[in-house]
Amino acid sequence: MLNQKTILITGGTGSFGKQFVQTILARYQPKKVIIYSRDELKQYEMAQTFNAPQMRYFIGDVRDQARLTQAMDGVDYVIHAAALKHVPVAEYNPMECIKTNIYGAENVIHAALACGVHRVIALSTDKAANPINLYGATKLASDKLFVAANNIVGQRSTRFSVVRYGNVVGSRGSVIPFFQKLLAEGVKELPITDERMTRFWITLQDGVDFVIKNFARMHGGEIFVPKIPSATILDLAQAMAPQLPRKIIGIRPGEKLHEVMCPLDDSHLTLEFHDHFVIKPSIAFNMETPYEVNGCGETGAAVASGFEYSSGTNPVFLDVAAIQALIAQGSPT
Repeated sequence: MLNQKTILITGGTGSFGKQFVQTILARYQPKKVIIYSRDELKQYEMAQTFNAPQMRYFIGDVRDQARLTQAMDGVDYVIHAAALKHVPVAEYNPMECIKTNIYGAENVIHAALACGVHRVIALSTDKAANPINLYGATKLASDKLFVAANNIVGQRSTRFSVVRYGNVVGSRGSVIPFFQKLLAEGVKELPITDERMTRFWITLQDGVDFVIKNFARMHGGEIFVPKIPSATILDLAQAMAPQLPRKIIGIRPGEKLHEVMCPLDDSHLTLEFHDHFVIKPSIAFNMETPYEVNGCGETGAAVASGFEYSSGTNPVFLDVAAIQALIAQGSPT
């Protein structure tokens, strides 16, 4: 599927981008892989490791539609991973978060349409479902933009879909590197926001594999949600530092006890497949789309009315040993 194709990744110097590039260079023979991001130092450092002849490094911001359009010339597949993701930073700098996460998403859409890109997948987050913080609200808006973009493709073959998943083991923004940093500094106790807190967890590699698979599955307009395990914050702390006491510090602003990936209010739109869910678009497109059968021939069925996929009621929870194995498997790239 990706052989002799040109792929562009916005925000490609991040954890996902590095793992994605490592994976496709090992499995496929892409024509070109374009890293599009605004940080020249991160690009320089990444180029020291990923220096295959197919690699291209474009300095640019998703806020700059003209530069995006220039970068997408001749591109077949786009993964939109660029975003401002830090919840407290987004609360303090709301307009900057909106410019990148919402206006940037719109720019990616217009550039992809202008260049005739074949397939676009935007990375989302569990925080976009029933959001209570600005970051989640901007990602919900971004998700809506990418879904609705399928209604303005006209005669083009371009299609847009979204992949939504939870905390990534080993990514720079997750609690695991934070705990690891504290342990390296010799802390005497681990800070716990709330003993009841749960989160979805996925490894970087599983996230990359899911995105690649969904390029083949997608019709356009879907939000793909993987079936992944949950873990409690207490079990996570026990797995990482069983010898240390805990200190309850309270939930931070914009934080939930449990995260949701398929909201109850979308249950009438949700299909269950063997290893993932699909949330169908709430709007009608100008094309008949059989979402119950995806591009790989896999079949899904409607979930029960009132279904919700929440980290707190997830049927699959990791125990302490499984968390330790997941951390070992998903250590940073």
